[in-house]
Amino acid sequence: MRIHHLNGTTFCPPASGLLLGHAGAHMVCHCLLIETDEGLVLVDTALGLEDIHAESHRDVRKQMGTLRPKLDPEETVARQVEKLGHRREDVRHIVLTHLDPDHAGGLPDFPRARVHVYAAEHAASVAKRSLTERMRYHDIQWAHGPDWKLYERARGEPWFGFECVRQLEGLPPEILLVPLAGHTRGHCAVAVDRGDSWLLHAGDAYFFRGETDVERPHCPVGLRLFQNVIQTSREERLHNQERLRELKRTQAGKVRVFCAHDEEEWRSLAGQEAPAGEAATSSSESRAARG
Repeated sequence: MRIHHLNGTTFCPPASGLLLGHAGAHMVCHCLLIETDEGLVLVDTALGLEDIHAESHRDVRKQMGTLRPKLDPEETVARQVEKLGHRREDVRHIVLTHLDPDHAGGLPDFPRARVHVYAAEHAASVAKRSLTERMRYHDIQWAHGPDWKLYERARGEPWFGFECVRQLEGLPPEILLVPLAGHTRGHCAVAVDRGDSWLLHAGDAYFFRGETDVERPHCPVGLRLFQNVIQTSREERLHNQERLRELKRTQAGKVRVFCAHDEEEWRSLAGQEAPAGEAATSSSESRAARG
Protein backbone atom coordinates (compact mmCIF):
# COMPACT_ATOMS: atom_id res chain seq x y z
CA MET A 1 0.00 0.00 0.00
CA ARG A 2 1.02 3.60 -0.51
CA ILE A 3 0.03 6.09 2.18
CA HIS A 4 -0.25 9.86 1.66
CA HIS A 5 -0.37 12.19 4.66
CA LEU A 6 -2.63 15.14 3.80
CA ASN A 7 -3.46 18.32 5.66
CA GLY A 8 -7.03 18.96 4.58
CA THR A 9 -7.64 22.19 6.54
CA THR A 10 -5.33 24.60 8.34
CA PHE A 11 -6.67 26.43 11.38
CA CYS A 12 -5.10 29.73 12.46
CA PRO A 13 -6.64 30.44 15.89
CA PRO A 14 -6.25 34.03 17.10
CA ALA A 15 -5.20 33.02 20.63
CA SER A 16 -2.61 30.52 19.43
CA GLY A 17 -0.24 31.25 22.30
CA LEU A 18 -2.85 30.25 24.87
CA LEU A 19 -4.44 27.49 22.80
CA LEU A 20 -1.39 25.84 21.23
CA GLY A 21 1.51 26.91 23.41
CA HIS A 22 3.17 29.53 21.21
CA ALA A 23 2.08 32.46 19.07
CA GLY A 24 1.61 31.83 15.37
CA ALA A 25 1.08 28.09 15.76
CA HIS A 26 -1.46 26.34 13.55
CA MET A 27 -3.70 23.32 13.81
CA VAL A 28 -4.07 20.92 10.88
CA CYS A 29 -6.57 18.27 9.80
CA HIS A 30 -4.35 15.24 9.29
CA CYS A 31 -6.03 12.87 6.82
CA LEU A 32 -4.72 9.76 5.10
CA LEU A 33 -5.10 8.75 1.47
CA ILE A 34 -4.28 5.06 1.06
CA GLU A 35 -3.80 3.43 -2.33
CA THR A 36 -4.99 -0.19 -2.16
CA ASP A 37 -5.93 -2.94 -4.60
CA GLU A 38 -9.56 -2.17 -3.73
CA GLY A 39 -9.19 1.47 -4.77
CA LEU A 40 -8.42 4.63 -2.85
CA VAL A 41 -9.26 4.83 0.85
CA LEU A 42 -9.53 8.05 2.85
CA VAL A 43 -9.18 8.28 6.61
CA ASP A 44 -11.17 11.42 7.50
CA THR A 45 -11.93 14.16 4.97
CA ALA A 46 -11.44 17.50 6.83
CA LEU A 47 -13.65 20.35 5.58
CA GLY A 48 -14.97 19.96 2.05
CA LEU A 49 -15.54 22.19 -0.93
CA GLU A 50 -19.16 22.88 0.01
CA ASP A 51 -18.12 23.88 3.52
CA ILE A 52 -16.00 26.60 1.93
CA HIS A 53 -18.45 28.18 -0.51
CA ALA A 54 -21.99 26.74 -0.31
CA GLU A 55 -24.68 28.88 1.32
CA SER A 56 -26.25 25.70 2.71
CA HIS A 57 -23.06 25.10 4.74
CA ARG A 58 -23.00 28.55 6.34
CA ASP A 59 -23.60 27.10 9.82
CA VAL A 60 -20.51 24.89 9.43
CA ARG A 61 -18.37 27.93 8.66
CA LYS A 62 -19.92 29.78 11.59
CA GLN A 63 -19.11 26.95 14.00
CA MET A 64 -15.55 26.61 12.71
CA GLY A 65 -15.04 30.37 12.65
CA THR A 66 -13.53 30.71 16.12
CA LEU A 67 -10.60 28.52 14.98
CA ARG A 68 -10.20 30.58 11.77
CA PRO A 69 -9.84 27.91 9.09
CA LYS A 70 -8.09 29.10 5.93
CA LEU A 71 -11.02 27.92 3.75
CA ASP A 72 -8.75 27.43 0.76
CA PRO A 73 -10.33 25.16 -1.90
CA GLU A 74 -6.87 24.00 -2.99
CA GLU A 75 -6.23 22.64 0.50
CA THR A 76 -9.28 20.37 0.48
CA VAL A 77 -8.75 16.63 0.24
CA ALA A 78 -10.77 16.61 -2.99
CA ARG A 79 -8.31 18.95 -4.71
CA GLN A 80 -5.31 17.08 -3.29
CA VAL A 81 -6.62 13.75 -4.58
CA GLU A 82 -6.86 15.31 -8.03
CA LYS A 83 -3.38 16.82 -7.80
CA LEU A 84 -2.02 13.35 -7.08
CA GLY A 85 -3.38 12.24 -10.45
CA HIS A 86 -6.58 10.55 -9.30
CA ARG A 87 -10.25 11.21 -9.87
CA ARG A 88 -12.54 11.76 -6.93
CA GLU A 89 -14.52 8.75 -8.15
CA ASP A 90 -11.43 6.63 -7.47
CA VAL A 91 -12.05 7.05 -3.73
CA ARG A 92 -14.01 3.88 -2.99
CA HIS A 93 -14.01 3.97 0.81
CA ILE A 94 -13.90 6.62 3.55
CA VAL A 95 -13.07 5.58 7.13
CA LEU A 96 -14.06 8.19 9.70
CA THR A 97 -12.69 8.63 13.19
CA HIS A 98 -15.92 10.51 13.99
CA LEU A 99 -18.48 12.84 12.46
CA ASP A 100 -17.35 16.28 13.63
CA PRO A 101 -17.53 18.78 10.74
CA ASP A 102 -13.76 19.11 10.33
CA HIS A 103 -13.50 15.33 9.92
CA ALA A 104 -16.57 14.52 7.83
CA GLY A 105 -17.05 17.76 5.89
CA GLY A 106 -15.59 16.36 2.69
CA LEU A 107 -18.12 13.52 2.39
CA PRO A 108 -20.15 15.32 -0.33
CA ASP A 109 -16.99 15.60 -2.45
CA PHE A 110 -16.90 11.79 -2.70
CA PRO A 111 -20.58 10.81 -3.05
CA ARG A 112 -19.87 7.32 -4.45
CA ALA A 113 -17.60 6.24 -1.60
CA ARG A 114 -18.71 3.81 1.08
CA VAL A 115 -18.43 5.46 4.51
CA HIS A 116 -17.25 3.32 7.42
CA VAL A 117 -18.04 4.57 10.94
CA TYR A 118 -18.98 3.20 14.33
CA ALA A 119 -22.73 2.72 14.77
CA ALA A 120 -22.63 4.61 18.09
CA GLU A 121 -21.22 7.66 16.34
CA HIS A 122 -23.81 7.56 13.57
CA ALA A 123 -26.58 7.14 16.16
CA ALA A 124 -25.28 10.13 18.14
CA SER A 125 -25.31 12.27 15.00
CA VAL A 126 -28.96 11.34 14.42
CA ALA A 127 -30.30 11.58 17.99
CA LYS A 128 -28.26 14.62 19.10
CA ARG A 129 -29.11 13.98 22.73
CA SER A 130 -27.03 16.80 24.22
CA LEU A 131 -26.49 20.47 23.46
CA THR A 132 -22.92 19.69 22.41
CA GLU A 133 -24.15 17.07 19.95
CA ARG A 134 -26.79 19.41 18.54
CA MET A 135 -24.02 21.93 17.91
CA ARG A 136 -21.31 19.58 16.62
CA TYR A 137 -23.17 17.46 14.04
CA HIS A 138 -24.31 19.06 10.77
CA ASP A 139 -26.75 16.94 8.77
CA ILE A 140 -26.04 19.00 5.66
CA GLN A 141 -22.63 17.30 5.39
CA TRP A 142 -24.31 13.95 4.69
CA ALA A 143 -27.53 15.19 3.07
CA HIS A 144 -26.42 13.51 -0.18
CA GLY A 145 -27.14 10.12 1.41
CA PRO A 146 -23.78 8.35 1.89
CA ASP A 147 -23.48 4.59 1.60
CA TRP A 148 -22.98 4.03 5.34
CA LYS A 149 -21.37 0.90 6.72
CA LEU A 150 -21.87 0.84 10.49
CA TYR A 151 -19.94 -1.25 13.01
CA GLU A 152 -21.00 -2.36 16.46
CA ARG A 153 -18.49 -1.91 19.25
CA ALA A 154 -19.46 -5.17 20.95
CA ARG A 155 -17.74 -7.23 18.26
CA GLY A 156 -14.11 -7.43 17.23
CA GLU A 157 -10.68 -8.74 18.10
CA PRO A 158 -7.82 -7.58 20.40
CA TRP A 159 -5.02 -5.43 19.00
CA PHE A 160 -2.01 -4.47 21.18
CA GLY A 161 -4.24 -4.53 24.27
CA PHE A 162 -7.20 -2.72 22.69
CA GLU A 163 -10.46 -4.69 22.53
CA CYS A 164 -13.23 -4.92 19.93
CA VAL A 165 -11.00 -3.83 17.06
CA ARG A 166 -12.81 -4.30 13.76
CA GLN A 167 -11.67 -5.27 10.29
CA LEU A 168 -13.59 -3.28 7.69
CA GLU A 169 -15.90 -4.82 5.12
CA GLY A 170 -14.54 -4.61 1.58
CA LEU A 171 -11.18 -3.24 2.72
CA PRO A 172 -7.78 -4.91 3.12
CA PRO A 173 -7.12 -6.51 6.53
CA GLU A 174 -4.33 -3.98 7.05
CA ILE A 175 -6.90 -1.25 7.94
CA LEU A 176 -8.71 -1.53 11.28
CA LEU A 177 -11.13 0.45 13.46
CA VAL A 178 -10.03 0.85 17.08
CA PRO A 179 -12.68 2.16 19.54
CA LEU A 180 -11.53 5.25 21.48
CA ALA A 181 -14.69 6.88 22.82
CA GLY A 182 -14.67 10.02 24.94
CA HIS A 183 -14.30 12.91 22.56
CA THR A 184 -17.57 11.69 21.01
CA ARG A 185 -19.76 8.66 21.79
CA GLY A 186 -18.52 6.63 18.84
CA HIS A 187 -15.06 8.08 18.34
CA CYS A 188 -12.46 5.62 17.08
CA ALA A 189 -8.90 5.45 15.87
CA VAL A 190 -7.81 3.90 12.57
CA ALA A 191 -4.86 1.50 12.49
CA VAL A 192 -2.93 0.88 9.26
CA ASP A 193 -0.44 -1.94 8.91
CA ARG A 194 2.60 -0.78 6.93
CA GLY A 195 4.18 -4.23 6.96
CA ASP A 196 7.12 -3.40 9.22
CA SER A 197 5.10 -1.30 11.66
CA TRP A 198 1.68 0.24 12.28
CA LEU A 199 0.27 3.74 12.00
CA LEU A 200 -2.46 4.66 14.46
CA HIS A 201 -4.52 7.70 13.48
CA ALA A 202 -5.99 8.60 16.86
CA GLY A 203 -8.34 11.28 15.54
CA ASP A 204 -9.34 13.63 18.37
CA ALA A 205 -8.52 11.23 21.20
CA TYR A 206 -5.95 13.93 21.96
CA PHE A 207 -5.05 17.25 20.33
CA PHE A 208 -1.47 17.96 21.38
CA ARG A 209 1.57 15.68 21.05
CA GLY A 210 2.56 16.30 24.67
CA GLU A 211 -0.57 14.56 25.90
CA THR A 212 0.91 11.20 24.92
CA ASP A 213 4.37 11.94 26.31
CA VAL A 214 5.13 8.77 28.27
CA GLU A 215 7.33 10.57 30.81
CA ARG A 216 5.56 13.90 31.37
CA PRO A 217 2.12 14.27 29.80
CA HIS A 218 1.30 17.93 29.22
CA CYS A 219 -0.98 20.16 27.19
CA PRO A 220 -1.37 23.94 26.74
CA VAL A 221 -4.04 25.24 29.10
CA GLY A 222 -6.29 26.62 26.36
CA LEU A 223 -6.34 23.36 24.44
CA ARG A 224 -6.99 21.40 27.61
CA LEU A 225 -10.02 23.58 28.37
CA PHE A 226 -11.21 23.30 24.77
CA GLN A 227 -11.17 19.50 24.94
CA ASN A 228 -13.07 19.57 28.24
CA VAL A 229 -15.80 21.72 26.69
CA ILE A 230 -16.41 19.54 23.63
CA GLN A 231 -15.90 16.07 25.14
CA THR A 232 -18.75 13.59 25.56
CA SER A 233 -17.13 11.59 28.38
CA ARG A 234 -14.16 12.96 30.30
CA GLU A 235 -13.57 9.63 32.05
CA GLU A 236 -13.39 7.67 28.80
CA ARG A 237 -11.30 10.31 27.05
CA LEU A 238 -8.65 10.45 29.76
CA HIS A 239 -8.63 6.67 30.13
CA ASN A 240 -8.01 6.26 26.42
CA GLN A 241 -5.22 8.82 26.49
CA GLU A 242 -3.54 6.72 29.17
CA ARG A 243 -3.98 3.64 26.99
CA LEU A 244 -2.30 5.49 24.11
CA ARG A 245 0.61 6.42 26.35
CA GLU A 246 0.92 2.78 27.38
CA LEU A 247 0.87 1.78 23.73
CA LYS A 248 3.73 4.18 23.00
CA ARG A 249 5.59 3.00 26.08
CA THR A 250 5.36 -0.71 25.28
CA GLN A 251 5.26 -0.74 21.47
CA ALA A 252 7.84 1.88 20.52
CA GLY A 253 9.06 1.05 17.05
CA LYS A 254 5.99 -1.09 16.30
CA VAL A 255 3.23 1.54 16.39
CA ARG A 256 3.42 5.23 15.38
CA VAL A 257 0.64 7.17 17.12
CA PHE A 258 -0.56 10.57 15.88
CA CYS A 259 -3.67 12.69 16.23
CA ALA A 260 -5.67 14.74 13.74
CA HIS A 261 -4.69 18.28 14.67
CA ASP A 262 -1.07 18.45 15.85
CA GLU A 263 0.93 20.28 13.20
CA GLU A 264 4.32 18.90 14.23
CA GLU A 265 3.10 15.31 14.15
CA TRP A 266 1.74 15.88 10.65
CA ARG A 267 4.94 17.54 9.47
CA SER A 268 7.03 14.67 10.80
CA LEU A 269 5.01 12.05 8.95
CA ALA A 270 4.47 14.07 5.80
CA GLY A 271 8.13 15.12 5.63
CA GLN A 272 7.14 18.74 5.25
CA GLU A 273 9.34 21.77 5.84
CA ALA A 274 7.05 24.39 4.31
CA PRO A 275 4.37 25.95 6.56
CA ALA A 276 1.09 24.02 6.65
CA GLY A 277 -1.24 24.89 3.81
CA GLU A 278 1.43 26.11 1.40
CA ALA A 279 2.38 24.58 -1.93
CA ALA A 280 2.97 20.97 -0.91
CA THR A 281 0.41 19.58 1.49
CA SER A 282 1.02 15.86 1.28
CA SER A 283 3.67 13.23 1.28
CA SER A 284 3.60 9.48 0.91
CA GLU A 285 5.07 6.32 2.30
CA SER A 286 5.60 3.17 0.29
CA ARG A 287 5.47 0.00 2.32
CA ALA A 288 4.93 -3.62 1.40
CA ALA A 289 1.67 -4.83 2.91
CA ARG A 290 1.98 -7.59 5.43
CA GLY A 291 1.20 -10.92 3.75
